[in-house]
Amino acid sequence: MRILVVEDEPLLADAVAQGLRHEAHAVDVVYDGGSALERIEVNDYDVVVLDRDVPVVHGDKVCQVLAERNADVRVLMLTAASGVDDRVAGLALGADDYLPKPFAFRELSARVAALGRRARPAAPPVLRRAGISLDPYRREVHRDGRYVPLSRKEFAVLAELLRADGTAVSAETLLEKAWDENADPFTHAVRMTILKLRRKLGDPPVVLTEPGVGYRIR
Repeated sequence: MRILVVEDEPLLADAVAQGLRHEAHAVDVVYDGGSALERIEVNDYDVVVLDRDVPVVHGDKVCQVLAERNADVRVLMLTAASGVDDRVAGLALGADDYLPKPFAFRELSARVAALGRRARPAAPPVLRRAGISLDPYRREVHRDGRYVPLSRKEFAVLAELLRADGTAVSAETLLEKAWDENADPFTHAVRMTILKLRRKLGDPPVVLTEPGVGYRIR
């Protein structure tokens, strides 16, 4: 998934982002609400992890803008205020879920995953095609029963291709979904990742190139 973390405590924001990246997500980080609105204008996010009390533009306003402009993005609101009234107010603003601080990263990760499932069209728990099975929750891939160890980027790219169910996915879309905003769009990162995927998945090849269009699973 493509995730935006909006949190004014840099250590916490960076720790959350690092943890989510380890789970094969592409994560951007900003430390105030104004920067969050700028990122939302140019990037399509599946989930926004939003601290309610960020500076410049308050988290409440950011949440309202998201709710008005993008019906597909899901918002997990974070706050030190954990009372029932606070949770109700946050949900009323358009947040999809609410997590009080302090929190365990495992719970945040599980809530982000659940919101991500709601942000996308319904998909089976395990993605399967052409002898490949990918379990997004155990982060395991098998081909014809053989375990295939993949890097986080390889896993994320393969998941996007499997979700497309045989339809070609452009390199630009793969770059947007599997890499964060620091990725150089003119690099060969996607092509190199596809080459590594093909090698690890073995013969016969199942990741096909559609010239001028993108890549797809046979």
